[in-house]
Amino acid sequence: MNKSSSKSARADLEALRHSTSHVMAQAVMKLFPETKLAIGPAIEDGFYYDFELDRSITPGDLIKIEKEMEHEIKAGRKFESYELTKQEAAEYFRKHNQPYKIELIESLADDRVLLYKHGDFVDLCKGPHIESTAEIKAFKLLKVAGAYWRGDENNKMLQRIYGTAFYSKKDLAEYLANLEEAKKRDHRKIGKDLDLFSIQDSIGPGLVLWHPKGALIRKEIEDFWKNEHIKAGYELVNTPHIALLDLWKTSGHLGFYKENMFAPMEIDEFKYEIKPMNCPFHIAIYKNTLHSYRDFPIRWAELGTVYRYERRGVLHGLIRVRGFTQDDAHIFCLDSQLESEIINIIDFVVYVLSTFGFENYDVCLSTRPGKYVGTEENWDKATKALKNALEKKKIPYEIDDGEGVFYGPKIDIKIKDVMKRAHQCSTIQVDFNIPERFDVKYVGEDGKEHRPIMIHRALMGSLERFFGVLIEHYGGAFPLWLAPVQVEIITVSDKHNEYAFKIKDILCKSGIRAGFNLRNEKMGAKIRYAQLQKVPYMIIVGDSEVEKNLISFRARSGEKQNDMDLNDFIGKLEEEIENKK
Repeated sequence: MNKSSSKSARADLEALRHSTSHVMAQAVMKLFPETKLAIGPAIEDGFYYDFELDRSITPGDLIKIEKEMEHEIKAGRKFESYELTKQEAAEYFRKHNQPYKIELIESLADDRVLLYKHGDFVDLCKGPHIESTAEIKAFKLLKVAGAYWRGDENNKMLQRIYGTAFYSKKDLAEYLANLEEAKKRDHRKIGKDLDLFSIQDSIGPGLVLWHPKGALIRKEIEDFWKNEHIKAGYELVNTPHIALLDLWKTSGHLGFYKENMFAPMEIDEFKYEIKPMNCPFHIAIYKNTLHSYRDFPIRWAELGTVYRYERRGVLHGLIRVRGFTQDDAHIFCLDSQLESEIINIIDFVVYVLSTFGFENYDVCLSTRPGKYVGTEENWDKATKALKNALEKKKIPYEIDDGEGVFYGPKIDIKIKDVMKRAHQCSTIQVDFNIPERFDVKYVGEDGKEHRPIMIHRALMGSLERFFGVLIEHYGGAFPLWLAPVQVEIITVSDKHNEYAFKIKDILCKSGIRAGFNLRNEKMGAKIRYAQLQKVPYMIIVGDSEVEKNLISFRARSGEKQNDMDLNDFIGKLEEEIENKK
């Protein structure tokens, strides 16, 4: 499928899902006539609609709503649009006792508003919609959740019904099967079962505690990240967690990002802010030295922990947190180096993602929005460089017109996990804002001052989010190089413990992470525990192994071997670890 047809197919699916949300709202109104309607958009995997009801919607109610929807779908009602003035529209919804619609109408700038009708149901809506309800072939209502009106905790809590719709029952069945698999792979459940991390109210919502096993996996990720950056010509930097408030005024964060920042603190009569970003610090390092055109490109990378305020209602395990470590980097380069640097970053992204087992991804190129900083000439130059880099690497992509950030165009890369879900992780952004605000310069070949180009870049996004995705991608069964316990030694009885300790000591000295189950349990129970902990290899020690001074192993993959020399086993593991399998 080419880029344009892919984008068109996605738009068609969004129209189908948005239309299905209208049919659902109509069904809810028929079953519960006193319902107050809020909003019902299409979202990435389906749709939702927010309602105010005097009673709680139950799973049984969802079945009733689905049946009511089926009646309307079979009727084949056409979706028709028409315009009213704001006053006429407000009067219509006032007559039907729909206060949320009136509030939405009053917030609109235009004097005329668009409404959509199918059957006897009318809704405030910009569209687009499908031709008729008969086009809805496969849908399912999924769950009910709470949602504050307009996402504001000070507003009334509404009930949100989530659903999804597809053009075929086969696609719906596949999606529902993936949902069930996702429940089994939920990183919050697996994280608890494997004792990897926790988020505790006594510490604070959205703040992650990395337990020993999780911290060990994080160490492996960090070591790989640092080593590969050094190989790729980056230099590593480290910066503080707080800075004077004035820094964030200069960077512009207080102007456009304040709602995502924590309240400042006062120290020695000066106000400090806990950092939401790393980039102003990297700029400060840059400005500490006079730079020449001969210095470029300059590549600085940091695993920098940042803190951002997220409403409690949107926090979600490791995926949405308030404190996280960005795998951050900033590249300063000349105009002539921009395209080649972007190509280098793309290669780096693909290499890192594939190393962690992600081979499929969606790529978007976001262009200049309505409000932006910098000149059109620079925007066009940067956008062309991003586009050329993608095309030279023969990477399929879609263009999101006007969806760039105000300070520059960007490439976003969404990785696909084993359940085909997309996760935003990697990004490449050209920035015209911060170099201008901090007056970043270098001395050119002509002896005059010039401004370098700055690129923001993240490969994994954040360690917390990436780790959450990794847990679900592997279902907790990490590849050997990442597994917190690589080998579990299991004895048939206590008389074999001495030999088992000897094996463990040799494995640990060889750099293999080995565990030893000393519980007073039968061997079968110990094997079952190791399986539940998703340990890649088990060494079984009994009379035969002790007498022959050999080992027997069972692999998580199903591979088994008896009477193996321990050094040969270590060599097998070292090769697997080296190849990141």
